Amino acid sequence: MDIVGPPSTLTPCIKVCVIDAASGLCAGCGRTLAEIGGWLGFSDAERKRVMAELPARLSSLADTSAGSMELSR
Repeated sequence: MDIVGPPSTLTPCIKVCVIDAASGLCAGCGRTLAEIGGWLGFSDAERKRVMAELPARLSSLADTSAGSMELSR
């Protein structure tokens, strides 16, 4: 017997929900608050588009954090 459930929702969430005040991005997944709030209503294509942008966003956040750490020394 096959058990059919809801399709899994592709999500970048890693349960580290901290919004960077300067960029407005989540430090854990790189999404905006609007993207996080609307995620379940997004189509698969919309989710994939956002997810394709996340590595660059997270890299930018890391670069910004590293730069601000250097300034504080």
